[in-house]
Amino acid sequence: MTVVGYDPKLRPAQPPTPAADAFTIHRAEVADGLSLAYVREGVGGYPLLLIHGYPETKRIWWRNIEPLVAAGFEVIVPDLRGHGDSDFSADDTYDLVAYSRDLHALVHDVLGHEHIGIAAGDVGGVVGVDMAQRFDGFVDGLCFFDTVPPMLIDAYAEAGIDLGSIRAIGDHPTGDYRRRQGADPDGLAAEMPTPEARRAFIATMYGPRLWASPGTFSDADVAFHTEPWADEARLRAGWAVYQLGHGRPMSEAPVLDRPVDVPTLLFYGADDQVVGPDFLHCCEVAFTDRVGPLVLAGAGHFLQWERADVFNPTVAMFFIALAARLGRSVPAPAPAPQGGAR
Repeated sequence: MTVVGYDPKLRPAQPPTPAADAFTIHRAEVADGLSLAYVREGVGGYPLLLIHGYPETKRIWWRNIEPLVAAGFEVIVPDLRGHGDSDFSADDTYDLVAYSRDLHALVHDVLGHEHIGIAAGDVGGVVGVDMAQRFDGFVDGLCFFDTVPPMLIDAYAEAGIDLGSIRAIGDHPTGDYRRRQGADPDGLAAEMPTPEARRAFIATMYGPRLWASPGTFSDADVAFHTEPWADEARLRAGWAVYQLGHGRPMSEAPVLDRPVDVPTLLFYGADDQVVGPDFLHCCEVAFTDRVGPLVLAGAGHFLQWERADVFNPTVAMFFIALAARLGRSVPAPAPAPQGGAR
């Protein structure tokens, strides 16, 4: 899906990307012997959890942290278990509910928040939905984008949505990674025996596999996002969720079989070649209290990075309004810096 007439050469400049070491990385144990690495900025603001997917780490949110902190949020950005700087699972447990329980333990038990907002796409979006359904009253609202919608098969069929096209998501010519990562991880790993080969594989997802809108990732950006994937064990941990459809056991089944009633802001990247446009129709059925879906021109699967200029203020306005509606406190935004963005 492409917005007709949108010229990517005219895409506005995006917020500058902070340096790789711009934020302090904290660690906290969330399960026996397993610690998550996370960024926590703006302590005292309304808590907003940003959840990455694959092939991402917390770095995909680097353009969003400072603007959201400036808008009055406490921004919490973890690496999922096995990803980025977080610990590996000692018993090789990598699934949606394990991620969900880890993040609830981090935000609720360690950081002490009784209520949060969540922004998440890809795998993180599904984890966010499970958290909203699993932990009653904990999630005030969601920002949900470019991922697998809740599995309301009967409701989608009743609405006239073609279920065959939904099931075919990712089966386009550049989607062979999905089958290989799920059904043949050993064979795929053997084809990339070096850190450079593993990074090159991930780099294709920011480039020729067409996940992103053309021109939204520079060579430096790709190097930044692929660096955490040089390690084979990290790469295999990232592939684990793809293997759930090929016999890999789950710790628990995620709660994805019912409508989502928490207030939700929905985005879709117009140039996403991973999640098809049926995502829009499914979300209109699955989310009962929604804003959107809003289609972002000049963005693909990584829209929080690609169109941070739109994403950041829209997310801020949504959660500020939601917090007011729920009687939560959001500190006043910080004054704008003088002399333009740094």
